[in-house]
Amino acid sequence: MTTTPDPAGDDGDPGHLHGAGSIAASSTATVTDAAADALLPTDGERRLHPLSWLFVLLSQVGQMLVPLVAIALFGASRDDGARLGIVAVALVALLIGAVWRYLTFRYRIASDSVFVRSGLFERSLRQIPFSRIHDVALHQTLLHRLFGVAEVRLESAGGSKPEARMQVLTLAEALALEQVVRRRASATDAVEAHAQDATAPADKSRTLLALSTGEVIRLGLVSNRGMVVVAGAVALLMQALPDNMAGDLLTRVAREAFGRVSVLGDAWQGQLMAATLLLVLALFALRLLSVVLALVQYHGFRLVEDGRRLGVERGLLTRLRNSVPRRRIQAWTLHEGLLHRLLRRRSLQVDTAVVSRGQDQRSLSELAPIAPAAECDALVRHLLDAGDWPPAQWRPLHRHAWLRLLFPGLVFSLLLAAGLTWWLGAWGLSGLLWLPWAVLAATQHARRAGYAIDDRLLAVREGWWSRHWRFAEIDKLQALRLRRTPFDRCTGMASLWLDTAGAGAMAPSLRIRFLPLVDARALLDRLTREVARRPLRW
Repeated sequence: MTTTPDPAGDDGDPGHLHGAGSIAASSTATVTDAAADALLPTDGERRLHPLSWLFVLLSQVGQMLVPLVAIALFGASRDDGARLGIVAVALVALLIGAVWRYLTFRYRIASDSVFVRSGLFERSLRQIPFSRIHDVALHQTLLHRLFGVAEVRLESAGGSKPEARMQVLTLAEALALEQVVRRRASATDAVEAHAQDATAPADKSRTLLALSTGEVIRLGLVSNRGMVVVAGAVALLMQALPDNMAGDLLTRVAREAFGRVSVLGDAWQGQLMAATLLLVLALFALRLLSVVLALVQYHGFRLVEDGRRLGVERGLLTRLRNSVPRRRIQAWTLHEGLLHRLLRRRSLQVDTAVVSRGQDQRSLSELAPIAPAAECDALVRHLLDAGDWPPAQWRPLHRHAWLRLLFPGLVFSLLLAAGLTWWLGAWGLSGLLWLPWAVLAATQHARRAGYAIDDRLLAVREGWWSRHWRFAEIDKLQALRLRRTPFDRCTGMASLWLDTAGAGAMAPSLRIRFLPLVDARALLDRLTREVARRPLRW
């Protein structure tokens, strides 16, 4: 694990106030308490940056860009002037709304809370206690850097949107607000925190993980970001372009590309080589795009421990900075795909009890986007204070669990064979060749899957060629369910599903599948007693 001391925290001079520039330039930027208090006095309300209306307007235009473009290009009216008039009216309305927001938005720092006032006809006054703020997120695009400003979001647990969104503040003011919230929330945490956190150093800041450019390139190689972007672009084209224009365009591009590589020959061998070459080039282009996206999103990634809070900073063009109290972490996921294993790397993600949009890239969810397996395990041991991670003893599933795991592969194989037979005749039975692979995958998955439990931690491991470890402290469990399908009842199995707060939609479920019924009920009884006895921590 990289535990490079952070100069900002170790040299006793936590930094001076950076009035302009980027978060990256002030990556060690924490402001002194006196400077933060001087910049954010408690005796009056403060406005947003005078140019905040511009950023609000650009944000709203960005959200409505597709419908505005659709109205301008493909509006129902044939009168170009009318269509442009609708767009102009919409833009003027957005401009008025942005200026209105700037004129009516105020915030004030009190001794224990942030007060946010907005609206004129319908007035709103929101009080956000420091102790309820779980995540402070700073966001800077290139335009933010040009004007020396940043967007600040204050997020609490369980909501669907931030408690407050300051769009935008000067960078110095944003850093001061982050410092004030962190310091005053930590004072409350010190009283409420678990003994584990209470013994943590209060003000010591150090870097737990820093990704080099080489590691970020490896991250791009193992990710599918390029494919996701291309798929999204194709879907957008299909929706935005009229009739079959998008389909015709894609068909022409594919034919043109195939025509250029078909010089390898007109025989079927040449056609096969051309198709293979085209596929290889497409995969190479997607991986290259993934690498570029990873460099843009994760350049300068740093995981910093600052007292009882964890902070993450990353981004080349758009700079993001998040910090959350360590005890707000609800569940952990270690992931290791096939490419990860080839590169001897893993990723470490967490669920935090912040906003429900766990996949929002602005929320803190990745403690280690990619790192050697030993470093990921060391991070877990350090942050969880779990010296015995990974568990030495994993308990197995039901001895016939592989049959349940085989079921999806069996159905797919039969459907594949049926479809190919309808198309190719007897040759379609070759689709059954998928079945041996499905049997191998199911048996290897069942052999490797298992769970481990002790007085503090419950861990589950699943997968074979793509593996993950999902675990949570028992104090963080919120609900338990015992599930049995008709197949489970026939085979004497049961599955235990465990709920925690803040689980993202894309995160694997915390579940122990295909246990012997007796073991599942015994485990359910044990966890029910523990959950009922212990106070919920989140």
